Amino acid sequence: MSTGAPLHRWFKSSYSGGANNECVEVRFGAVSGEHIGVRDSKSPESRLSFSSAAFSAFLLGQRR
Repeated sequence: MSTGAPLHRWFKSSYSGGANNECVEVRFGAVSGEHIGVRDSKSPESRLSFSSAAFSAFLLGQRR
């Protein structure tokens, strides 16, 4: 049993601005199975969905 943060909850970075509408939010297991949801907090109804493999590749690319 996992004791981490619950799935299906939107998260934002601790580096986000002070206002609630200045960030990108991520939700794990957002669509089904291993998919990751991504949205702009200014437009929460517009969402993107990525496979966990695609999202991992994106994150690895950002670290370089």
